[in-house]
Amino acid sequence: MRAGFPDFRLGSVLATSFTATLTERRGDAVERIPTPQRLVDWLAVSGLAVESCTTAQFDLARELRESIHAAATAAAVQEALPEAAVRVINDRSAQGRAAAVLTPDGKRRWRLSSPSSVEDALGVIAADAISIIAGERDGKLALCASPTCRATFFDTSQSRTRRWCDMNTCGNRQKKARFNAKKPDSAE
Repeated sequence: MRAGFPDFRLGSVLATSFTATLTERRGDAVERIPTPQRLVDWLAVSGLAVESCTTAQFDLARELRESIHAAATAAAVQEALPEAAVRVINDRSAQGRAAAVLTPDGKRRWRLSSPSSVEDALGVIAADAISIIAGERDGKLALCASPTCRATFFDTSQSRTRRWCDMNTCGNRQKKARFNAKKPDSAE
């Protein structure tokens, strides 16, 4: 990771990991892809390596990220999906020219067109968002219980009762706050 930027929060679901590039949306927001080069870095660690990213492509990526967040949030609380968000997700999915390929060890990998483009990578992310929002995968969309975060995440736990987008950050922060609230005041 490049020095001076916050670490990426990488999960097992591409679309919600992408929305997690902006965290603490209801608190002091943390932007994890503030530059086009940082988007290139995130795509590389997410298995969607591209050579470069223009400002226009960067703007498309951020628009897609916010559209996925809006649609996934609506789906998680069982509200109507925002039409504008659906349009952006569908447009990005249709514009990508990536292909799913099977690796010799039985895994799916994405092959972007040559030369690889940000649009192709965004198409993969949009297609992943479509599959989770449409309920095609085993799991459920949920909202982080942290009042400052409220990120969407895809819960694949057996009971589907996970409360935090990331236990190491939001979960620990909330548990620590509850613990500190229960401690007697040591100044007495």
